[in-house]
Amino acid sequence: MRAVLAMLLLLGLAACGSTRQAGQPPLAPHRADLGEPISCVPYARARSGISLAGDAWQWWDAAAGRYERGRAPQPGSVLVINRTARMPSGHVAVVSRVLNSREVLVDHANWASGAARGRIATDQRVVDVSPRNDWSLVRVWYPRINDLGTTAFPARGFVHSRMAMAGR
Repeated sequence: MRAVLAMLLLLGLAACGSTRQAGQPPLAPHRADLGEPISCVPYARARSGISLAGDAWQWWDAAAGRYERGRAPQPGSVLVINRTARMPSGHVAVVSRVLNSREVLVDHANWASGAARGRIATDQRVVDVSPRNDWSLVRVWYPRINDLGTTAFPARGFVHSRMAMAGR
């Protein structure tokens, strides 16, 4: 825990002198900076710079009034997947790239079961399969079968790294 806090402090200090353009997502630590095994919440927090706590499914409500939220993916945003009977804590994943209006690549941890439990996976495909194209239902790449999983998961949307403005 101490090492993670030290890393976050150093990243915060390094960001002060960065050449990052305004509006770009925060600088993400290299995957070697995050030890495995790791669950999705601390991984998403470290990669996105979004400082929320609780289970993954709680991030959507926890972000209200603190961070901007929306239905459109953006690089650096966190996709919040609701909890289900098979996934009682929900899941969060950081958008690494938007491919089109219905497909993104994400970086996340602890998605697959078995040997991949607690592992970090990068540039994994997620597809919006919702009838209204609103990212309320998604299918996620499943490395074990080397394809999208057959289950569609209910999603809340995306928490963006920008702080919410008062009165919005």
